[in-house]
Amino acid sequence: MHHESPVMQKIILITGCSSGIGYDAALGLREAGWRVFASCRKAEDCDRLRALGFDSPQLDYDDSASISKALQTVTEATGGRLDAVFNNGAYGFPGAIEDVSRDAMRAIFETNLFGVHELSRLVIPIMRAQGHGRIVNCSSVLGLVAYKWRGPYVATKFAMEGLTDVFRHEMRGTDIHPILIEPGPITSRFRQNSARRFEQHIDWENSVLADVYRDQVLDRLYSERGPDPFELPARAVTKVLIRALHARRPRPRYYVTKPTYALGFARRVLSSRMLDAILSKG
Repeated sequence: MHHESPVMQKIILITGCSSGIGYDAALGLREAGWRVFASCRKAEDCDRLRALGFDSPQLDYDDSASISKALQTVTEATGGRLDAVFNNGAYGFPGAIEDVSRDAMRAIFETNLFGVHELSRLVIPIMRAQGHGRIVNCSSVLGLVAYKWRGPYVATKFAMEGLTDVFRHEMRGTDIHPILIEPGPITSRFRQNSARRFEQHIDWENSVLADVYRDQVLDRLYSERGPDPFELPARAVTKVLIRALHARRPRPRYYVTKPTYALGFARRVLSSRMLDAILSKG
């Protein structure tokens, strides 16, 4: 495969590269000729990616020092250049809103929104100085519609949607483009990661809804049930990410998977009551 010369090679920082969407994006963008800084939250995951030949700074969205240090690692290696950031790191966990403590809500916002916001703020001066850049935020179909038992995650993704829209307005007239990608069901370790957070944050056995957790949540969380209907591999997101990064005029939003297209359309044309009726059927 033809690679651009190192002088012209485009540079991207991707978060949450230990598995799933982030891992595939790192591989796919390297194949497309980019220099990829594939960051992870845990040191052992960074070591694994370095063994595969990636630059892999440690970046934990919950830790401001790690965000600025990771970015410094990138700019020192590239002479201050950074063409794009893909804010992909995030987590979710199931739980009824009445069972989610303020601390649990604060923790998920720290990772899914505040860390994303901080990294985005830090890269803006770099992108302004070089005259261009793209900040791609990985939202979700759950940034478009609300789904029961997913309150904390939905709240962070609705917030990301609003924040990115404002950001896009404020960047008008520059060649810096904030972009949203909205995947539906994608093959990843998301469910396994959710189980750990569920155990940490939700005291389901003492909930008034304990029977509902037992019937509707635990089986889905802990059993290996194979892929969801309409589930696509992570490569589907990578393809769209590459389109968003290479488009001369990138779109504000990119949908991935049929459910996102269907529910994005439904949200635009149906009343809230009609949409609720559809979503309540699961």
